[in-house]
Amino acid sequence: MGPDSIYGVLHRECFNLFPDEMFADLFTDVGRRSVPPMIVAVVMVLQRIEGLSDREAVDRFAFDARWKYAAGGLDFDYPGFVHTVLVDMRARLARSARPNRIFEVTLAAAKAAGLVGRKRVLDSTPLYDAVATMDTVTLIRSAIRGLLKAADSALECELRGLLSRDDDYTAAGKPVCDYDDAAAREALVDALACDAMALAAALHGRELAVEVDTAAQLVATVVGQDLDRDSDGVFRIARRIARDRVISTVDPDARHGHKTSARGFDGFKGHIAIDPDAEIVTATEVTAANAGDVDPATDLLAEDLPEPADTGAGQTGDDGPNPNPGASGAPASEGAQRGQHAPAVYGDAAYGAGKLLAGLETAGAQIFTKVQPPTAPGGRFTKDRFSIDLDGGTITCPNAVTVTIRPATAGGGSAVFGAACAACPLATQCTDSAAGRTIKISRYEAELARARAAQADPAWVADYRATRPKVERKIAHLMRRRHGGRRARVRGTTKVAADFSLLAAAVNLARLGALGLHRATSQGWQVAPA
Repeated sequence: MGPDSIYGVLHRECFNLFPDEMFADLFTDVGRRSVPPMIVAVVMVLQRIEGLSDREAVDRFAFDARWKYAAGGLDFDYPGFVHTVLVDMRARLARSARPNRIFEVTLAAAKAAGLVGRKRVLDSTPLYDAVATMDTVTLIRSAIRGLLKAADSALECELRGLLSRDDDYTAAGKPVCDYDDAAAREALVDALACDAMALAAALHGRELAVEVDTAAQLVATVVGQDLDRDSDGVFRIARRIARDRVISTVDPDARHGHKTSARGFDGFKGHIAIDPDAEIVTATEVTAANAGDVDPATDLLAEDLPEPADTGAGQTGDDGPNPNPGASGAPASEGAQRGQHAPAVYGDAAYGAGKLLAGLETAGAQIFTKVQPPTAPGGRFTKDRFSIDLDGGTITCPNAVTVTIRPATAGGGSAVFGAACAACPLATQCTDSAAGRTIKISRYEAELARARAAQADPAWVADYRATRPKVERKIAHLMRRRHGGRRARVRGTTKVAADFSLLAAAVNLARLGALGLHRATSQGWQVAPA
């Protein structure tokens, strides 16, 4: 067995990485003896790296000598266990105060070995859901079935008395209908919607159990997102797609998402932060597929960004000068002190939002996130052709006309050139609006301008191109198995996030094995010399 394989590093260090005491809070002192938690943790890690189901994993542990070797060198005839042990362990971890402890342990070992520096690269990748996307008819009927199933016998009897369709809502699937007949389809949709609305109206304002309340809200959601009621009172499928559309009653957390404008997917997004030098995953998050990348970025960097000071942002950091000098009016000494503890953050244009840039500047971080250049339709003058004076509150156009910025309540504002465009010789190159050109100013205009200026520096570009692509390779390592990699094995954001964290732990251990991780008796975690 190769000492640099994941089997090798687990064989050497499984007792140090996953001692039984690490899981003591998950169990009580009474009851039957359980499978040693260390063994279960090793099996869970190997299961994730190899993309196996629970049954396949316990079968592999029973008959694959590599798995017995990884679990501390067990005898080949060491007894196996049933797959429900893995189900139970995941449930215990989910209920605990540290549900991601396996990932935390691998990251702590990497940090103790000196492998984690101050650089962080952020990116996200699609995670396909583990359920089938439902059409409108199936969604509504399934939601009604779920509500009837969640209700107790008395409430169920009451609700069934409100149903008007000739359907007991017990069998799964789409109802019988001549779907080639438009009138029949419309009648079915209206009948389902009337049943759903009758149930929702009956439960409105009542004290309900949590399960019933959740099911009732789902019924109201699927009807409201997909249907419109015409003036004649008939429900019809809306000619639109709701912004936050529920796509399955089996997994209400899943959403439609887009990798590009032409490529969509259904499910979730997995977000990661890595150390690009050691290629160690330092944080993971999971969101719905339609979520942006900026908000999870704050959570990914939560352990790396220093606490913000009252004023100012740093000027220098461990990896060189801040590419955003003058980000604030903080004294240089304060900025330098805070910059020593802040990372250099790399990301593509999805992370070039003003909100994130402002937070990174406040923390004194070095910013290597791309910011899209301003655009204008038809090749007309873009915003950067205008001279923006934020201190003076004015904007000057290419024809040297200056107007005042009208402030907005939430920050930023707008500048309306209006009548000045009517006689302007450059008007055709600037706007085709009869009301003249209007320039919108973001509340983060200063941060965006500094970021665009920084990324024009050839040194910035060279550093970005040499560092950011490393996260793509790490994502490829995470997604190399379709089952449990690209496609989620479980349902719901919470469970998918826990599974994704465990996958990152397994990939980290594989990387630590390649780097020769071992625990020296007196010096703690170390890696083999290069």
